[in-house]
Amino acid sequence: MSILLLTSVSSKEEAMWSSKLRSALPEEDIVILPELNNKAEIDIAIVANPPREVLHTLSNLKWIQSLWAGVDALLVDPTLPENVPLVRLIDPTLSAAMAEATATHVLALHRDLPRYALQQQRQEWWQHELLRSSDRTIGILGLGEMGVASARQLRALGFNVRGWSRSQKNIEGVECYAGQDNLSEFLVGLDMLVNLLPLTPETVGILSENLFSQLPKGAGLINFGRGGHQVESDVLAALDSGQLSHAVLDVFSQEPLPANNPLWRHPHITLLPHVAAPTNPGTAVDIVAGNIANYRKTGQISKQVERSVGY
Repeated sequence: MSILLLTSVSSKEEAMWSSKLRSALPEEDIVILPELNNKAEIDIAIVANPPREVLHTLSNLKWIQSLWAGVDALLVDPTLPENVPLVRLIDPTLSAAMAEATATHVLALHRDLPRYALQQQRQEWWQHELLRSSDRTIGILGLGEMGVASARQLRALGFNVRGWSRSQKNIEGVECYAGQDNLSEFLVGLDMLVNLLPLTPETVGILSENLFSQLPKGAGLINFGRGGHQVESDVLAALDSGQLSHAVLDVFSQEPLPANNPLWRHPHITLLPHVAAPTNPGTAVDIVAGNIANYRKTGQISKQVERSVGY
């Protein structure tokens, strides 16, 4: 049997992944789509933004391994085989990178760096009150691996931290809320809101006017989840009204973000090109190779995505 590496990334990036995977799995026959002669020989697919209309044609496909942590784009593909297990990338390196990015931008807002940057443009010399980190309460939407790592990092920096998730979690030093009924209570009194949720039918558009109106006036927003979480017009309106003081946006419904999108030019937005926690090829390949080696040895497939909940 063979393994299909199926992507729609650039040819250069695909060649990089192919080379690393073949080095990590020398006993496996790994092919890319142009090399595929017999679809019936494929039992595992390793995917990164795969083109549609391919996976469902692989008659002997046993499971699919994603090279990304998020699988929302895969799950909305109507041609994705329904009964084939899907495994997402669970990489501690990604969680550490996300915790680092979260801490970086929480600290930037905490220390008023966007405000001072605007003052620099106007050549204004004004000093503003510096609050202690213990005077700030940060809320994290999503308490998966990345959310937990980020919460712990913020606690280590002295911030008060709350977390909200679909199901109840217990994290030392973090005030945890769960379920839609407790979302409003979670939002009360937050100085900053960090979104690290997976994109599911229940979380699409969660960053909207309805949610922003429940935050204290002047709260900060950091979206490191998915572009589908934010209603862009509502983000802009909340910034213009002062309901939000600043937004750090790393993800968008269309990427790359079109040049005519007003988010580029808003003075109270820090705009990033989806760089908060990029996949690390070295560690990702090691994890994928380990999952495949374990499957060949034991027949056991690593932790599978629960399609009904989206992760």
